[in-house]
Amino acid sequence: RDLAYVIYTSGSTGQPKGVCVEHQGLVNRIVWMQDAYRMAPEDRVLQKTPYSFDVSGWEFHWPLIVGAQLVFAKPEGHKDPDYLVRVINDEHISHLHFVPSMLQAFNGSLPGNTLESVKAVFCSGEALSQKAIDELLGHSGHIKLFNLYGPTEASIDVTAYECKLGEDKSSVPIGKPISNTQL
Repeated sequence: RDLAYVIYTSGSTGQPKGVCVEHQGLVNRIVWMQDAYRMAPEDRVLQKTPYSFDVSGWEFHWPLIVGAQLVFAKPEGHKDPDYLVRVINDEHISHLHFVPSMLQAFNGSLPGNTLESVKAVFCSGEALSQKAIDELLGHSGHIKLFNLYGPTEASIDVTAYECKLGEDKSSVPIGKPISNTQL
């Protein structure tokens, strides 16, 4: 129950506030992610989320608990889709995160580029569109794409959904609860 970090968010209330995240919440989130997605020591995570966002918590901690490599993007690199394609390919990144609006911009840089090393892409922070899903998964059949959802107050994410190419849904589901979580 000791404090792991304090992060600021407007979260579900729209009012800025500091959220105190305890170790147990962060550990539950990271252990769930490892159980669900099985990162290995040879994998590489691109750390590109600004530290002021809760997603950076899993970008830092998940690879470190399994002995995988953490690759840091250059400052402001998370805003440059062409740079991201280059660093993903050059550094053989296997796991990364996008907010859906950045995934859409990133998808525009994919034609003519390969993402051979990428195993899993995680999206959260905004509503994910089927168009963005189809563009990424249509470009590369080996990548798995997951839509995650959760307020900062609940230690990053509380639900997960594996996206599929060409699903016919009015909106992309937020998925089912992660371990030790109820909705």
